[in-house]
Amino acid sequence: MPDLGTSANSCDIGERVDQGAAERYETLKIDYRPRYTPLLRALAAGAETVTEITSSSSLTQGAISQTVSLMLKGGLLARRGLDDGRKTGLRLTKKGVALLTTLEPHRQMTFLAIRSLELEIGYPVLAVLQALGAALEREGFASRLKAASHREEKEAFGGR
Repeated sequence: MPDLGTSANSCDIGERVDQGAAERYETLKIDYRPRYTPLLRALAAGAETVTEITSSSSLTQGAISQTVSLMLKGGLLARRGLDDGRKTGLRLTKKGVALLTTLEPHRQMTFLAIRSLELEIGYPVLAVLQALGAALEREGFASRLKAASHREEKEAFGGR
């Protein structure tokens, strides 16, 4: 395993945030998985199909399909025929809409917690995350890893 130095702590950030959110959901007795978030956002914004959800998120169609299956089993989503008859649409059930309503105060508390972190560390966390997201949108991380590998190989061979 490569020595990640101080970066090892940054790898835990996502896990720590997810764990904290999961603990909060449990305390609030909300049956929720963070992986539902991109689908709920897309559906709330008007997406109706897995293809549309995929287009509006950074997730793969496979990951979205797996999450759709979980949400169907959990009674949060239902399938419905679309007008053109060629595709199946998705819609939130009453339970799914109720979940969105329940999550709204939690979402607001999330931003307050982030603001608290920003004040504590003296960095604009949301601005940094938005800039990071925009940079990764321009060039994905896989492409950046490939470029870094090519730079390392070039340096190893004396810049040739």
